[in-house]
Amino acid sequence: MDDNFAIADPTATAETPVFVLSFRQRDEVAAAAAGGGWRVVAARRPDGLEQRFLASGANVAVIDARGAMSEGLDATKALGRVIAAHGGAMLILVSQSDTVHMRYFYDAGATHFLGSPMSSAAMAHAIRFAQRHVERLARSSGQGSGASEPLGWRVDPEMRSLQLTPGLANLLGLSEAPGLLSVMRRLEPEDRRLVKSALKRLDGTHGSTAFAHDLAGVGRVVQHLQFDSATGSLHALVEALGIAPDASVAVRDALTGARDATSARRWIDRELAEGQGVGAILIGLSRFETVNTAYGRAAGDELLRGVSRRVAEVARETLGREAIVARIGGSEFLVASKDSDAARLGEAEARLEEALSRPFIAGGEIAHLGARMASATSVPGDAAASLLRRASEALLGDAVPAEPNAPPIEELANDLHRALERSEIGVRFQPQVAIASGQIVGVEALARWHHPQLGEIGAETLFLAAQRAGLDAQLSDHVQRRALTGAAQWPSKLGRLRLSINVTASDVARAGFADSLLGRVDASGFPRSRLTVEITESGIMADLTDAARLLSQLRAAGCRVAIDDFGTGYSSLAYLKALPLDYLKIDKRLSQDITGAHRDRVVVRGVIDMARSLGLAVVAEGVETDAQLDLLAKEGCQYFQGYLCAEPLDVPALANLVQG
Repeated sequence: MDDNFAIADPTATAETPVFVLSFRQRDEVAAAAAGGGWRVVAARRPDGLEQRFLASGANVAVIDARGAMSEGLDATKALGRVIAAHGGAMLILVSQSDTVHMRYFYDAGATHFLGSPMSSAAMAHAIRFAQRHVERLARSSGQGSGASEPLGWRVDPEMRSLQLTPGLANLLGLSEAPGLLSVMRRLEPEDRRLVKSALKRLDGTHGSTAFAHDLAGVGRVVQHLQFDSATGSLHALVEALGIAPDASVAVRDALTGARDATSARRWIDRELAEGQGVGAILIGLSRFETVNTAYGRAAGDELLRGVSRRVAEVARETLGREAIVARIGGSEFLVASKDSDAARLGEAEARLEEALSRPFIAGGEIAHLGARMASATSVPGDAAASLLRRASEALLGDAVPAEPNAPPIEELANDLHRALERSEIGVRFQPQVAIASGQIVGVEALARWHHPQLGEIGAETLFLAAQRAGLDAQLSDHVQRRALTGAAQWPSKLGRLRLSINVTASDVARAGFADSLLGRVDASGFPRSRLTVEITESGIMADLTDAARLLSQLRAAGCRVAIDDFGTGYSSLAYLKALPLDYLKIDKRLSQDITGAHRDRVVVRGVIDMARSLGLAVVAEGVETDAQLDLLAKEGCQYFQGYLCAEPLDVPALANLVQG
């Protein structure tokens, strides 16, 4: 989001809590609200939402629905009755393009809304107006809001003292000004380390953080810390989850024995500390978001329960009854067991792959899932974090960032939601040249992320981050829309060029994707007759039937279609004759191998001959030298793209190249 969130009024001392639910940017929204002077209880998940809101003592709820419209609307519906019953207010944050849907939020009980882009000051004003709305309701009814007394504490640097609110002091059986040591003694050693880690995270840049732990006499709590760098004071609001259903227990029950991520990491750490070896398998469901989008959240939840049951059954049969299963992300699962060597893990992986390849029933429909898996075994000195990091890196497999010195995929995945909000992701166009004439006849649209700190990030790394963040579909739609809109506005000198756009494997599996894409094309104004849709071999082989249906629909609608990156991964010459295709694009590794050994050239020659015999035009990717181009031309290749002609260009540079 291009929202310049900063401290709006660091001298504000409002004691009224504000409850924040943000699915994508919890910490940023919490910091912005805290900057306006409110004490903040912030959540990222809607588990136990009504109880958490009531326990927070807040009378204003902020629901951040940017990039999460369906989740935001569900949360609004869940809180609507509580807000109305207690005379509260509910502020909804939405993207500017989604303000047309605000009527649904109002119907669900929202009282205020604020559209992006937004600043800290705008958000502070919006919360202040919501607070005044609550006060007006209270005056008109002669009643208070009904909010419960907040639990909290503060450290005053001038007084050098720790002060507890009366409610927290009563719960703990302590005075309102106890010594620090007497409070720390109430915590387990592990929880003391959590306190210290949280305090280290607080500085002039990051003024708020949170951590969860068990507090004797209260139960499970979340401590929401806020540090004021101007005064040096530290405030904490204690959210007692004991009032609400325990989130991890709820998830575990719903998923038929699947633990939550925190519980699984503790189990691994405990086993490792006792000297046990631990083996871990990570499972990533590759089509879950597609099913979730097509059939709704209830069907997605049903699907996850089905996955959990199958994974648990296989884990017990292959790794023993003590093996644990955990859901560690939106569509990622973990299987872990003691004393499992690589052979046993390999057998378990094979069984899991077979079990998850069978169709599921979700929302009354048959759903097919794909699953990626990777395993790792512990080594001396391991902790849960390092063991799972190795498994996660193995899960990415060949998905290593192509750009040199690229940052970790996890870091980019965390930034991607914001990048889409801020329109940091654009496209460039790489020329495609007719070898016989040397003329530029078309371009391929390639995504580029203009990261504010890291500079330009290429398409390969960008889509890996999207896959990791579960944003494949959103990113693909965004890039296609940007490419089509940009090409529709090309100057007249580019008016005859063809445009190639890419679709992903997850696009192929999305219900109604062909209609959505064609609607996007027509809305942009770019002619279908000049559009080529490229799909990778992996996208085709993920579901050959769906891919064939999609390609047929696009060709019937007037577009041309191409197989991209041919020669990588799933190369199969047999299926080409069964698919409606216009172009075959040779992967850059094959193009560049043509100047290598004789056998390499024979392979490239065979691919070109086969394509031409099927009536397909051939485009060679990644051509960088005259020698490569010469040999490709001799073998009958008709088109090429690559740095020999030009790198991916913006529109002015492309126009200059075509004109020159």
